[in-house]
Amino acid sequence: MEELVERETILELKSRFFELISTGRLSVTDILSQMLTLLKELLQAAEVDLYRCEEWEHGMILEATTRSDLNEEITGNFPECLIGKLTETPQSFKKNPEFLPQYDLAFVLDAKGNVKNLCAIQMNGASGERLSDSLLERLVDECALFIKKIHTLAETTEEEKRYKQLFRVTKKFHSTMDMDAVLDEIITTLREVYPSFTYYLLLSHDHKGYGELPVKDLEYNSENQTAMQSYVSGKIQFEDSVIDKNSIMYAPLKGRQGVYGVLQVIAPDSLVFPQNEVEFIKLLANTAGSALENAKLYEQSRKLIADLQLINETSHQLNTSLRLTDTMKFICGRIIKSFDAREVGFIMLDEDNLDYSVLQGSTSFFFSKEASNYILKVAKRVKQDLEPLFIGDISYDIGGASTHFRSVMCVPMIQSGDLKGFALVMHEEPYHFAFDTFKLLQSLIHHSTLAFTNSMLREELEKMVVTDHLTKLYSRGYLDEKMNLSMLEDAQGTFILIDIDNFKCVNDQYGHQVGDEVLIQLARQIAKNIRGTDIGARWGGEELAIYLPGAPLEIGVMIANRLVDKVEKHTNPNVTISCGVSTWIRGQEDTTKTVFKRADQALYKAKGSGKNKVVVQNENQFDFSDEV
Repeated sequence: MEELVERETILELKSRFFELISTGRLSVTDILSQMLTLLKELLQAAEVDLYRCEEWEHGMILEATTRSDLNEEITGNFPECLIGKLTETPQSFKKNPEFLPQYDLAFVLDAKGNVKNLCAIQMNGASGERLSDSLLERLVDECALFIKKIHTLAETTEEEKRYKQLFRVTKKFHSTMDMDAVLDEIITTLREVYPSFTYYLLLSHDHKGYGELPVKDLEYNSENQTAMQSYVSGKIQFEDSVIDKNSIMYAPLKGRQGVYGVLQVIAPDSLVFPQNEVEFIKLLANTAGSALENAKLYEQSRKLIADLQLINETSHQLNTSLRLTDTMKFICGRIIKSFDAREVGFIMLDEDNLDYSVLQGSTSFFFSKEASNYILKVAKRVKQDLEPLFIGDISYDIGGASTHFRSVMCVPMIQSGDLKGFALVMHEEPYHFAFDTFKLLQSLIHHSTLAFTNSMLREELEKMVVTDHLTKLYSRGYLDEKMNLSMLEDAQGTFILIDIDNFKCVNDQYGHQVGDEVLIQLARQIAKNIRGTDIGARWGGEELAIYLPGAPLEIGVMIANRLVDKVEKHTNPNVTISCGVSTWIRGQEDTTKTVFKRADQALYKAKGSGKNKVVVQNENQFDFSDEV
């Protein structure tokens, strides 16, 4: 009879357990609480408490209870030494345990011989005495089996949820080529699945758009040897810390072509990393590694296309009929935009590579005195090695000199084996330029050097057509053309006609070769004392001329007087000059011929009144002024 009652009791318990599982809407905590309530009713107990073995705490902590008001003295955590006493006897239960005086009954719910749960019961009076050992044994077995099934079901449900998330993540990875989106999705998914864990992305590639993501650079000299071992080997590594009370997993972000970083996952309060989480994190890391690789390859392909477009567009622009200055401005602008450069200069060397000049169109910095420190230092190395330079921090090379710009790229321009010059690109920040940028610059300059050289030769040829061979000043025809254009566009202008005094005596005394040298010396003085927009020309024989577009008469007189003084002091053999100055103003009926005529008359007056002076022709009445 007693055996039949026990069987019915167990059947009732199993039936009620099945109902709990069948609901499918309760959490593990709720189901365990319901289980304890069933036990309380079945055993007619006062209260039932369920404790879970906690490895890190080395003891048992309360997991579920039937109590509405918890009492710390009753439900306090049990130390590890008490668990051993429960397993000293062959029975899995113990009545009136002396080491747990607050309870009347305690039994162990184990899993594969390891203590997982402790169920402790307070009975109502002596009601516990009627419970047979066989019933308690079966109760222990059924409760242990139920708890195992509950946890298995919960794990299965959680596993299904995780893999659904992994499937969603994989779909998103394959729908985007944005590296930031891939990285953000990794962290978001992990935070959803394991909210108590901490995560870091240790990345090895150049990328600067992390935003708020927990990203660290994976440096080769890093002190985190475990992370580096995972990166180098491409295998998962673990690191347990008793001091920090955590366990760390390092999962490589691995693609087909390489490892792009390491996912660091920190599990708090764990002696070892939870093994049931390893496989999911491994799959997520592998999926993320493939997505990162695809995104990186996509970025590289886009960059290669942009690089080819840049070279093609630049080559096309160089082959147009633009002037060299316009071409230089275009290329400098493209380099600044494409390479995120601060200053771009094109430096040309003379035939002996002893002096340099900066091509017009380079950024303004290269025309300053400060730029010479960089240009001379770089030029020395380029002339010595004839190799491109990629300097992350040039301050180490320029000792004591200004180092406002730190990152430097230099590519020599070599044509037919001869060094023509070099392109110099700089930025204030050290190590600003990527090596891919340096390779692109080399390709760009290589494709452009021939066009630069041809353009310079073309302009040099054009200049030779309008330049006097001896003095290197402009020809008479070029002067006429520019004056006619100026009289259409400008409001005024001034013309100076210059003649060397007693030039025939110089030729007779020293010979025509010395006479030519005197003309060259005078031409140099003219070039030194006029603006870049002014025009110095050889008028004919020993006569030279200057036209100052937009300049008033006073400026012309000042320049003429300065030339008279300079020539007398700085020519060898010593000669003097006479100058005639005329001007025109918009609104008056004037032509280049009338302006020339007035200057010629003024010069005739200067020559006839003692020479070595400046005379100004009155514009309206043709009255000659005295020496100025």
